[in-house]
Amino acid sequence: MARQARLTRLRAWLKNLTKAEALDRLHPSGLLYSTYEQRLTAELSGMQRPAHVAVMADGNRRWARQNAPGKPLVVGYRAGARKLEDFVGWCDELGIKVVTLWVLSTDNFKRGTTEELTPLLEVIATMVSDLARTRRWRVKLVGDLDLLPADLAARMRAAADSTASVDGMHVNIAVAYGGRHELRDAVRSLLAAEAARGNTLEQLAQTVEMEDIAAHLYTAGQPDPDLVIRTSGEQRLSGFLIWQSAHSEFYFCEALWPDFRKVDFLRALRSYAQRERRFGK
Repeated sequence: MARQARLTRLRAWLKNLTKAEALDRLHPSGLLYSTYEQRLTAELSGMQRPAHVAVMADGNRRWARQNAPGKPLVVGYRAGARKLEDFVGWCDELGIKVVTLWVLSTDNFKRGTTEELTPLLEVIATMVSDLARTRRWRVKLVGDLDLLPADLAARMRAAADSTASVDGMHVNIAVAYGGRHELRDAVRSLLAAEAARGNTLEQLAQTVEMEDIAAHLYTAGQPDPDLVIRTSGEQRLSGFLIWQSAHSEFYFCEALWPDFRKVDFLRALRSYAQRERRFGK
């Protein structure tokens, strides 16, 4: 009976794969990878899991230079976008409630050229539309969208708004996002709200609390990230969710983002589960 049950699960798993994926998985190296993936998944059973995972998907340009020399960097951006869509699916499978994907920083506008940013923005807009079209997740844009070309910003907003009634995992797309920009916008929003109530700056200075600022962040109403993952070997925050990540756990991975595998994600979750969270205590 146990053998028959395993065969039934294997047939169901293969049915969900494309022909190319199935052939790859049935190769000896693919079978070894699959076995390891299943072992990690089983190991995580019963362990604490993060409610909110944020990822700094770094290394797309380096991946393009290494894997597609002489071709436009957009090759790396497209590969990275496909992996982001895979990542969202992994999170959903594992019961994660909120995912935040950092796809474009405010610093990118300072150092990027129009020739580089234009195709990247198109890739991001397409990814947002693809995620929204599944009708599986609630997509939210977090960032200063006024920095984007108006037509692209409108496309992204329309795609995200179309998921407002979806009762599924929340997927934040951090585009044109910078931590300092977010805090600036939160303070501006707070000041405007207090002014609308007729309160003075002196009154606000005496009464403002941390919750008041948090209520005006891009992610207001959502839990702070429990786990922040950064790929490509970089070990710095770069301004990502600097308010929300005060008590987050961090996991740094050497893989360039397009090479990030599900087993890498499972290892990150295992590392998180093995830690004692202190929340600043």
